[in-house]
Amino acid sequence: MEDQSPRLAGIELGGTKAIAVLARGRTIVARESFPTTADPAATLAAVVAVIVGWHAQAPLAAIGIASFGPVALDPHASTYGQILDTPKPGWAGFDVLGSVRRAIDVPLAIDTDVNAAALAEGLWGGSAGCRIHAYVTIGTGVGGGIVVDGQPLHGFLHPEIGHVRVPRVAGDAFAGVCPFHGDCIEGLVAGPALAARTGLRGADIADDHPVWANVAQELGDFFANMLVSFAPERIALGGSVVLGRPSLLHAVRAVVARRLAGYLPATGMLPEDRIAFATLGADAGPFGAIALAMRALG
Repeated sequence: MEDQSPRLAGIELGGTKAIAVLARGRTIVARESFPTTADPAATLAAVVAVIVGWHAQAPLAAIGIASFGPVALDPHASTYGQILDTPKPGWAGFDVLGSVRRAIDVPLAIDTDVNAAALAEGLWGGSAGCRIHAYVTIGTGVGGGIVVDGQPLHGFLHPEIGHVRVPRVAGDAFAGVCPFHGDCIEGLVAGPALAARTGLRGADIADDHPVWANVAQELGDFFANMLVSFAPERIALGGSVVLGRPSLLHAVRAVVARRLAGYLPATGMLPEDRIAFATLGADAGPFGAIALAMRALG
């Protein structure tokens, strides 16, 4: 029998690549990937062309857009759906939502890529059943999404926890690479920061390289702050810097335990064990875009 689940499309707009996904319900059946260039109109046009083609084959029910941030998410704002000030060259002020809406007339939903991934982990991943949970990606940048009772957290903006500061490792004079804040957590541990620290791409840095000791301490402080700030039941980790590095996760958990010093109760599990790899892995982002498409359907 033919699957009668709605045909949904998603756009995961990341710092290095943009992905178009097609799904039947929650099952991804096709995807296409394009580099995220300094020409936002051309980048998005390539992605949208794929989705328009899918729509021509059989009508799509909705599209979800999971975008890197910061992005304006207040539907009443004149900038709704636009990229705000960003270190990504060429993208500040670009109207992501409007570009998709002008190309295809279906229900749309937009949120940050990390909020979307957090939604997906809560629906289909390791955060299922959690009232309050987070997703943190550490790759080209550092971003975090927070979900409370099934709703992604928004205030005057979405969370931008990648730009918090943590205590510096004694003797470490690295200035950080964030163009706004220098040594915020993104400026210390994201892919460009690791390249500046070591001269190597993140994937090429051996597990026994001394840089990981600093990264573990910085991330440990970062996650300890998250645990005491809003008590997430789970923090799911994704992104190219951490996925596939269990030794780094082990080291981070050890730092978290030292920083918390037994303060938080072990309700069901140790606080540091609430930090775990996203069970959706590298697909948390694409699944997040589909989760947004489902929300667009109401």
